[in-house]
Amino acid sequence: MHPAEALEFAHLVLGVHLLIIGFNLAGLVVVPLGVWLRWNWVHDCLWRAAHLLSMAVVAAQAAMGRACFLTLWQSDLMQRAGQQGDRQGLIQRWIDHLIFWNLPLSVFTVIYLAVGIYTLGLWWWAPPRCGRGRRKAQPRKSASAASKTSGQSP
Repeated sequence: MHPAEALEFAHLVLGVHLLIIGFNLAGLVVVPLGVWLRWNWVHDCLWRAAHLLSMAVVAAQAAMGRACFLTLWQSDLMQRAGQQGDRQGLIQRWIDHLIFWNLPLSVFTVIYLAVGIYTLGLWWWAPPRCGRGRRKAQPRKSASAASKTSGQSP
């Protein structure tokens, strides 16, 4: 891969990473807020399952003592592009400081596992509606059954 391509791809990975972080954080705030404000969409099964799965991946990586695979992938691409240190653009440097904190991995492990437990708690506290809770159509009475009851008195 050419260094310029690696750099462009690293920026793409960083953008996707930022979107996923935003999705994860939004879900942690929007679900309880939506329950309080009675927003029905916060119970959507597909949305909630995607959030739970995304948070489970984060927590599992932390429990295994691994950095996020997107972080590792971006770092590899940046090295292939010959980038390191402060040669990043202003926006990229700001985003890096926002999402990449210089703390031991054990701190992130505790945080991510706690957030994973919180996400599971949201699943229990504000359960998604996955096919249940919808009204089932009542069987219609046949014309003969309806005529038998129409002329009778109690």
